[in-house]
Amino acid sequence: MTLVFERVGPEAATEVLGIVRAAFAARPPLDPPADALGETEASMKERLSGFGGVVARLDGAGVGAVLMDPADSTLWLRRFAVLPDQQGHGVAHKMVTYAAGVARAEGFGDLAVIAREELPQTLRFWERQGFREISRESPAVRLHRPLNEHVVEALDADAMFELGRRVAGLVAAGDILVLSGGLGAGKTTFTKGLGAGLGVRGEITSPTFVIARVHPSTVGGPELVHVDAYRLGGIEELDDLDLDTDLDDAVTVVEWGEGLAEGLSESRLEIRIVRAEADEAPLDLVEAPDGADPRRVEIVPVGARWRGVDLSAL
Repeated sequence: MTLVFERVGPEAATEVLGIVRAAFAARPPLDPPADALGETEASMKERLSGFGGVVARLDGAGVGAVLMDPADSTLWLRRFAVLPDQQGHGVAHKMVTYAAGVARAEGFGDLAVIAREELPQTLRFWERQGFREISRESPAVRLHRPLNEHVVEALDADAMFELGRRVAGLVAAGDILVLSGGLGAGKTTFTKGLGAGLGVRGEITSPTFVIARVHPSTVGGPELVHVDAYRLGGIEELDDLDLDTDLDDAVTVVEWGEGLAEGLSESRLEIRIVRAEADEAPLDLVEAPDGADPRRVEIVPVGARWRGVDLSAL
């Protein structure tokens, strides 16, 4: 099966309307009803006459659609829809990825959507695509996703290890990496690959019970400081850790560091690892291969240190 995406304009109004109506009609009843159910062919033509939209085609048949609505530096995704019988196969995930590529190419700074608070699964989908809630005016929730992040799909533990090894080729003494993700997401596996790439000594395991470990270099490079911030109460406790090293001379990885470790440095790599679910198959596949346990890794460079650093090879 081949999934492709096509930029469309008002000529595709009938097709897009059919996909939108089918997708939104299959949702649980809402009060007030979704505005999408009130769309007509005329209103859809008008919406598509601006920046246009995208149709996802599986073996030539339209299975998903989204309207793109620019506003200043933000590209809004409207009427985001996947046919009910095609949901759960990665179409929605890939459609977001395609729209993000369009937005970057056109110079937008972020993507935005409006979701309904009565649909927690929908909200969770957007959050797992890298969107964060900006505001809420019941029942509407506004979510944005910045576009300076680099997204990598890791199919299994070996791929996560290799990603860590590749990141090692970009970091230097003084760099801070802030890792976030649920239990079993792959944070320690990533760090093992980073340590292998840096050529450090000692087995890298989750530092949960010792809070921090220092791994000296065997190749004359920077040490690796591996910190678990899960049980720390604040930035003061992180500063007070006896790490036996100067962080300026080491590469420091802080697991569970989101919202805490950012105070260590104005420049850092924020790395968020999300376990893919049914509707988040790899970018180039309609379904993940048997035995795969894919992860979505969002890498966000923050600060002057990372300006001009090309992360696309990751």
